[in-house]
Amino acid sequence: MPFISKDWRSPGEAWVKTEEGWERLKVLECGKRKRLPSTNDDNYDDNVEIIPPHCHITIRCTREIAGFNGLGDAVRRLDFRSSVRDRRRFHYICTLLRLLVAHKGIASLSGSAQKQLLQMVEEVAAHVSDSQQHLNVLRGLALQLQHIVYQENQKCWGKPLGSTNLWQEHVETIKRIQRVANQIEIKEPGPEIRPKLHDLPEECVREIILRIADHRDLEASADAWKIMATLVSEQRIWRELTRFHFNQKQIDSILELNKLKHMTEVKDWKKIYHQLRRTYGLSDDYQFAEILSLCRYCCCLFWPSDGHPCIVDQSPDYKQRLEEAGGQLALAQPLI
Repeated sequence: MPFISKDWRSPGEAWVKTEEGWERLKVLECGKRKRLPSTNDDNYDDNVEIIPPHCHITIRCTREIAGFNGLGDAVRRLDFRSSVRDRRRFHYICTLLRLLVAHKGIASLSGSAQKQLLQMVEEVAAHVSDSQQHLNVLRGLALQLQHIVYQENQKCWGKPLGSTNLWQEHVETIKRIQRVANQIEIKEPGPEIRPKLHDLPEECVREIILRIADHRDLEASADAWKIMATLVSEQRIWRELTRFHFNQKQIDSILELNKLKHMTEVKDWKKIYHQLRRTYGLSDDYQFAEILSLCRYCCCLFWPSDGHPCIVDQSPDYKQRLEEAGGQLALAQPLI
């Protein structure tokens, strides 16, 4: 016998029509202002609270709660598109995009997730065009997308997930991204802007190089300028880079393999650094200024600089019981 009455387990979702299509109301509410209850209407600004971007994760399903975690919802709730212009989050978001785009990943996603991803890449293109920085990141993403379109066009059977019209819109979006990437030209600052890098003394250039945390950037800077090449070849540069990425125990293990007793006996720190990199790898904590964190108590993804509405902050009794039970209040766990 069919069940024709209202389903008591779920009242349904409220949907809102936007310029980009239909979207659930609870997804759009993330990051909006929330009016606090107050009898005085004059102090409107004092009674307004901005809800930070966050995304609750469903760990398990029950008979009452049949939830799931969608990529499109998470990207929308965490406001990835606006976060592209945040210098602390730019490289982290671009790394996520490379992982999702690689190996035809975008073609296997849902239509909503595909639209969100391509909108993020378009925002990356606009940001790179405005800031004149990170052109190599944009071109790498554009090449990956072009390769996916080429592979899909070569197929005899089977089409990407979603409607044909939607995929054609994606192809047009990818072409716009490629045109933006091809039209960007890095312009040299005008002659009135002083001092330039070439005008700085050697000591200042060395201090700049000492603050580079990626060996690939060091090698690229050596190819760009003869003075930088001389400075990059100094042992101090590679020694400081090694001590930045690896602890003393890891360094001692490699020194022992090279039959060296102390760090003062090292003649080639560049060789030691690459041996350590191949043995232990590089921690992602040093590559990104800010990464997503997961709250251990409310199972919520959030940006650490913005915070999130946590149950520990909203319920003092819960916080007191947690302290009495000996629980740790280190709520956030970084997601690498």
